[in-house]
Amino acid sequence: MKTTANPVAVPDLTSAEGLAAYPPGDLRQASAGPAWGDVQLSVFALTSTAEEFDMPAVSEPFIAWIVAGHGETAEREVGGQWLHSRIGPGALFITMSGVPYQFRWTRLSVEPIEVVLCLLSVPLFERAVAETHGDRAGDAHLRNASAVHDPALIALLAPLRAELDAPAPSALLIAGLAQALAVHLARRYMDVGAAPDETTLPAYKLRVVTDWMEQHLDQPFHLGALAAMAGISEFHFNRLFKRATGLPPSQYQIKLRIDAARQLLRETDTSVVDVANMVGYSNPSHFAQLFRKHAGMSPSDYRRQR
Repeated sequence: MKTTANPVAVPDLTSAEGLAAYPPGDLRQASAGPAWGDVQLSVFALTSTAEEFDMPAVSEPFIAWIVAGHGETAEREVGGQWLHSRIGPGALFITMSGVPYQFRWTRLSVEPIEVVLCLLSVPLFERAVAETHGDRAGDAHLRNASAVHDPALIALLAPLRAELDAPAPSALLIAGLAQALAVHLARRYMDVGAAPDETTLPAYKLRVVTDWMEQHLDQPFHLGALAAMAGISEFHFNRLFKRATGLPPSQYQIKLRIDAARQLLRETDTSVVDVANMVGYSNPSHFAQLFRKHAGMSPSDYRRQR
């Protein structure tokens, strides 16, 4: 058993594997090993009478299942309005909002509040959404649900929880249950059409993506990976990123690379070939063409301007 405490500084975004570090309480069980590839599961006991804490965002679909205890909860995005709920065994919280939030509870039962946290991988969920919604998958979004009751969803979560006790968890069973969970969410909790909160890309999501792009200029462009960081579909990410920055993600990356190349050419004696490699272009000729297009001159001529 491990007792967790909310850190002093909670990041805006964490991974599915890292989320279990943030809820306060006793971490009773957690999935580990290759059998749990597309799903992360953890079980917490909330033993204090009352608690308020911050939770970082995750990109994955996230389910919290109350399995024991009773209480009152309140949740909100940072700076938003509190949403209050009464909880007991069978209550479910579902989200894929991708924003940090604050959560608090008051325990009303003698027994601790026991919670199962379940996160599904983004690629698995996107496959389920594509199968369920077809050509409209790009317009589908998972709506938030608080303290709902869904026996069918619990029927899928319960055997997953049981696998935490198995001496050798079954990869086939876990994969099948994870797929069934993804399809259930895609069928029952998806809305098709522009979400009210998806008219713009939240500033913190934009910062997470652009910071990563700046720090990994040498890596190939991958729209799906960037969209996953923002926790939205590629279709919505491409549209909202361009609305926020004025450029599509691919063109924004080129601009970052050329800006970095300008600085290297101005401030260092690194060869043009090495500069090209450092900003992600293995073909010096292609780099020179892009540089000329954006800077109005060749890399060598630009260096001579210093």
